[in-house]
Amino acid sequence: MEDFPDMYQGKDPEDIESFQGERRKVIQPTSLKDPKLEKLKTVLVDWINSTLKEEHIVVRSLEEDIFDGLILHHLLGRLAGVLLSVEEIAVTSAAQTRKLEVILEALNEKLGLQDSSLSRWSVKLIHNKDLLATLHLLVAMVRCFQPNLELPPNVRVEVVLLEVNRSGIKSEKEIEILTDESDSTTDSLSSSDSEDPIEQLLKLEPHKINTVKRAILHFVNKKMSTLGLQVTDMEKQFSDGVILLLLIGQLEGFFVPLYDFNITPINTTEMLQNVTVALDLLNDIGLPTTNIEPQDIVSQDVTTTLKVLYALFKKHKSR
Repeated sequence: MEDFPDMYQGKDPEDIESFQGERRKVIQPTSLKDPKLEKLKTVLVDWINSTLKEEHIVVRSLEEDIFDGLILHHLLGRLAGVLLSVEEIAVTSAAQTRKLEVILEALNEKLGLQDSSLSRWSVKLIHNKDLLATLHLLVAMVRCFQPNLELPPNVRVEVVLLEVNRSGIKSEKEIEILTDESDSTTDSLSSSDSEDPIEQLLKLEPHKINTVKRAILHFVNKKMSTLGLQVTDMEKQFSDGVILLLLIGQLEGFFVPLYDFNITPINTTEMLQNVTVALDLLNDIGLPTTNIEPQDIVSQDVTTTLKVLYALFKKHKSR
């Protein structure tokens, strides 16, 4: 257990108290000065202002202008044509929270997020002006609604993962990835948007996407037939990690011990554990998973699932 980190020294005890029993990521002060992060913030602000120009809305600060739901509501209407029955200007904290709940529920649905508990943002984080959560949300919106917008590549920040209790704050440092890497390797799963074949694929016509998905499914089912298993719904059936682990074992010629994973996962935690084990195995066999998050596979994100399966397909298709 550590004392309060420097970023919390001098903070109002009530601010710290509000996070009792929670785990929260906070950007390190040194990372806030990173030119790449500043560039990303500038691009996002410019994108918002350009999108909402006709509505005469101007954003100057991501931390100060997003938290009450006004900007997100207008973006959702402009980008997705979704009009919600919420008050235009919410003044009180309670009203802002209620407004954000409605907006984020609709926004998460448009973003294809099946389980909001797996997202990197929440009503509480956005309303508390959490910059990391706000950035993750806006980057996800750009990728969904305006994928051709060029975001600064390889933006990473050092964060502190905080767990607050009455005796202090337990903390550990880690690196959080905000945008993809600019360089790529042949079999890497962490390619940038501009070079990743899956990212490029998803910009094609639907029939071309389905052709590639059918080819990958044929490959998967051919390898899994000896186990008596068949995949028909790629995103759903790989989301709990079980078939992914069995597929890796089949392709690489080894047996994954049943005690290493949950063969019949009953909740999100067990599914995340399975997918994490699978990604660790992919790293071990030389398929880096730097930008692949377990929760993205569990939440049935088509891009992430395809990236993983395409890497396996590319490595083993001729064998």
